[in-house]
Amino acid sequence: MALAIRPLGDAALIVDVTATPIDATKILDTVMELHSAIMEAIRNEQLVGIVDIVPAAETIVVTVDPAQLTPTQAAKVIKALPVSASASALDPMVTIEIPVRYDGLDLTDTARALDVTTKELIAIHTSTRWIAAFGGFAPGFMYLTAANYPFQVPRRSSPRTAIPAGSVGLAGSYSAVYPQQSPGGWQIIGTTREILWDSYRERPSLIQPGDAVRFVEES
Repeated sequence: MALAIRPLGDAALIVDVTATPIDATKILDTVMELHSAIMEAIRNEQLVGIVDIVPAAETIVVTVDPAQLTPTQAAKVIKALPVSASASALDPMVTIEIPVRYDGLDLTDTARALDVTTKELIAIHTSTRWIAAFGGFAPGFMYLTAANYPFQVPRRSSPRTAIPAGSVGLAGSYSAVYPQQSPGGWQIIGTTREILWDSYRERPSLIQPGDAVRFVEES
């Protein structure tokens, strides 16, 4: 697959997976697989000098330490990495379990809109193998995707001005947990007491891109 790689200043580059024709349904899979391949190259010391990697819906920004690795050198290695564009090819290094009380304000309405019972919606949400694709609008907010998730969940027609921290939501084909109180239009189906972001932890974000996530129902 041909990737468009452009410099982003003198110590970073941006990789665009949509530079060549690609099935729209495979774009995010490709980003996730490329992110996984870059992380594997770092672990195997094919890429030494990477400072940060930030995946998004269609691109990945890679920041380097120019004293160890120039953007041009990094681009050459990244272009040669194998990318399968298949979410099923991903092999997460970490699985995060998040206990959830399915008591969300939108649980009943969301189930009704999807033509399932609340018990069926909860069962599908907890049985799905979610993968963290990329970060969102707040530290610790991760867009979670799944290869076989059957629903497209409409956002609320009227966003709330304040969604509490720990709210578990659905929107489109994604799930997410709000790390802090903030406005939002996602359908809230539950809550968790897990702390999604803590700057004093070794891993400030509980969930990081590439992690697997499993939601577990609390009684």
